[in-house]
Amino acid sequence: MLKVDIVDEATSGRRPVRWQLEFLDDRPTLRELILAFSALSAAPQRAVESFSRNGFVVLVGGRQVEDLDETVDLSGGAEVTFLRLVPLAGI
Repeated sequence: MLKVDIVDEATSGRRPVRWQLEFLDDRPTLRELILAFSALSAAPQRAVESFSRNGFVVLVGGRQVEDLDETVDLSGGAEVTFLRLVPLAGI
């Protein structure tokens, strides 16, 4: 079992929320990361749809991951950041 540090941030300026999730595999896909993260809420499928609509970005070890089917390496203790994007008013 691999423990991964998760950071939930928003561009709105609210304080980041941090916790840990456990994974059996140290090389999940981005989709699996999003589903595990969103399982804490009641809407995992909506989270995948939100990602697809650029509602948030995912950084793994400081690198943005863009493809839902891309495998990410968590074995080195990489921090995973879910950064919620807030649209600019008037644009």
